[in-house]
Amino acid sequence: MAPIAATGYLTTPTVIYTNPRAKFSFSAYASISTRHRSTTTTVRSSSSFQNPKPLQSTSINPLKTLLSLSAASSSGIMFALASLLGHGSGHGGRHNGFWSRIFCPVAMASTNDSQEYDHHGLPVGITFQLSKLSGFKKYKLSEVFFMDQKQRHNNIRMDDLFFDMSVRAGGVYTKAELQKELETLSTCGMFDKVNFEGKSKADGTIGLTISFVESTWSGAERFRCINVGLLPQPKPIEMELEGMTQREINEYAVRQEREYWKRIEKSRPCLVPPSLLKEISYMLRRERKVSARLLQRIADRVHRWYHDQGFAHAHVVNFGNLNSMSKELICEVVEGDITRLAIQFEDKLGNICEGSTKLEVVRREVPKQLRQGNVFNIEAAKQALQNINSLALFSNIEVDPRLDEKNEGGVVVEIKLKELKQKSVDVSTEWSIVPGRGGRPTLASIQPGGTVSFEHRNLKGLNRSIHGSITASNFLDPQDDLTFELEYVHPYLDGVNNPRNRTLRTSCFNSRKHSPVFTGGPGLDEVPLIIVDRAGIKANITENFTRQSKFTYGLVMEEITTRAEGGHISPNGGRVLPDGDIASDGPSTTLSGSGIDQMAFVQANITRDNTKFVNGAIVGERNVFQLDQGLGIGSKFPFFNRHQLTLTKFIQLKQVEEGACKPPPPVLVLHGRYGGCVGDLPSYDAFTLGGPYSVRGYNMGEIGAARNILEVAAELRVPVKNTHVYAFVEHGNDLGSSKDVKGNSTEVYGRIGQGSSYGVGVKLGSVRAEYAVDHNSGTGAVFFRFGERF
Repeated sequence: MAPIAATGYLTTPTVIYTNPRAKFSFSAYASISTRHRSTTTTVRSSSSFQNPKPLQSTSINPLKTLLSLSAASSSGIMFALASLLGHGSGHGGRHNGFWSRIFCPVAMASTNDSQEYDHHGLPVGITFQLSKLSGFKKYKLSEVFFMDQKQRHNNIRMDDLFFDMSVRAGGVYTKAELQKELETLSTCGMFDKVNFEGKSKADGTIGLTISFVESTWSGAERFRCINVGLLPQPKPIEMELEGMTQREINEYAVRQEREYWKRIEKSRPCLVPPSLLKEISYMLRRERKVSARLLQRIADRVHRWYHDQGFAHAHVVNFGNLNSMSKELICEVVEGDITRLAIQFEDKLGNICEGSTKLEVVRREVPKQLRQGNVFNIEAAKQALQNINSLALFSNIEVDPRLDEKNEGGVVVEIKLKELKQKSVDVSTEWSIVPGRGGRPTLASIQPGGTVSFEHRNLKGLNRSIHGSITASNFLDPQDDLTFELEYVHPYLDGVNNPRNRTLRTSCFNSRKHSPVFTGGPGLDEVPLIIVDRAGIKANITENFTRQSKFTYGLVMEEITTRAEGGHISPNGGRVLPDGDIASDGPSTTLSGSGIDQMAFVQANITRDNTKFVNGAIVGERNVFQLDQGLGIGSKFPFFNRHQLTLTKFIQLKQVEEGACKPPPPVLVLHGRYGGCVGDLPSYDAFTLGGPYSVRGYNMGEIGAARNILEVAAELRVPVKNTHVYAFVEHGNDLGSSKDVKGNSTEVYGRIGQGSSYGVGVKLGSVRAEYAVDHNSGTGAVFFRFGERF
């Protein structure tokens, strides 16, 4: 007596056979279970109704291609998952038709077109059943037709559902293989009737016609979707009907149905939105009966929604409540609930080892959506990669989601990390050969220079670090232009387990820069340089609201020394006299008038940034407000308020499909900047206009130096062959405040105080090649700049 699969869904048991290769497997009591072939994707994904196997190992490594992780990886994952689930719903999608998943492979080893075969040995042109074939021969199928007996046609087009079959024209099969396939299709429950009929050909091959009658159930009007993840899946129970009375069979069926509804009661609501439930309910009401094709379309639609939302492990496992008086179709979904988050450290050889980093440091960077109790989401996994990578503690990061072998339908998320070395030293050298007596270089005139930097990261495993750098153009006589910085960084100021994200930074520094305040206007290029030397200490606290938005506040105490190009202290800027000599009675360089200022002030900066990349083009908005408040401590008791506001908006002009190798959209950039100062203002802290990051087409500070400024700019970016070209227009204005700067360097050096420019450019990697026209002089020039303007 044939066994029955008793999973308990209706009242009348039926003898069935489950096809392990079919997408749908029918079980007793009018229930359908869905299956998928396991596949390897960028994020592992495998789904099977019974005995799910662990996913194969494939990892995401943001350190190698972090940009492609945000763009290319996403579309590649979704493409692989779409292939896994066979999206297309049976509406003309090529290579993923419904019946192509039903008429499954028999023996792939036997389908080689070049394999030898035997002549059928039958009269040409006769129609016969499989029983007429010999069990000792291999037969080649020259033609394969599929005929739906209800629709009474067998002319199936390639763009229809019946193609891409494993039993296909050109394949070579034995009689046993064909009979096994017929038995599988006949007993899988999807068909009321299936028949294989052959026709002998003159060349010794066989034409095969597969005729079938599809199974149907009574119509449904409502659709319900439930999450059965982590619930034990029902196992078919084999039992013999022989010796059982009808009453015993009915009682057994009732018990099984009761068990089914108890299991349904333990399920949880799924993530599918009400709008999708309504859409599928409408699909059901349009059909008089529920058919396997309809169920396939519903499963594909549910899969598509889950995977479009990034739920890579979600899949439909069963349809229940068929032929029910309630006319409600129940769809059981395993969504991929995370049962465990495991963090592992690996050595260089990939062996598990003990790491230096505290696990709490890594866990706080993992989004809540990737923790136990949530449904695995591919976007959350990518966010975890980016967050952990931002710690700058690891050389390799892998997020490995795999099926939980202990909890059916669960997902274990493993994060594998390889740590960087904690200590590092870098040395970069430069040699300046200076001519000695007679123009010949000597050993004393060869000046070794460069930068020595060191770092000790991840102190106590809490991501604290000390790093410093020393730079000089001549290490043999470093006092001439020695610059240095030593900084200590202390993250998680409120504790590593506190969700508040504040970081303390303290540093001591000595820096040197040419002051753009002392720059000549048109026709006055020969203005003596003034070097501003700043030495001091700084402490600030940064609180991160999001990955890009933050608030920083702190205290700065510094000594500022203004020097001439020769290195001596210069309390005034120089002027070039008509005879070519340089007079030192130019604008005052410091607030004290001595060339040296001391001051202390508090500094605050708040950044609101919601920009993102769309296929490599930045879109969104970035706003920055910075405030420096003098405390009246230092030379001449400086008390001032210096503030500036920067607004930049990147407007996407065209909607584009996001993904790897997709073109970026054209973008319009609108930019505005206002700066102002009230109170004591030393000239070296005045706002300057002109330069690659102010008004392009001018030298730095060439337009003027002022207490108050206003900048406006617009730039149109158009993508062209893996880069973009752009056109821009900019204007800067001192708002008439140049005269209020001590010494009025704008007037002394012949600057106008306002200026405009326009031009075009092209982005070449990290270099901007631009042609800009200076509107004040009406001349244009080509510039090469590094980095972004906005």
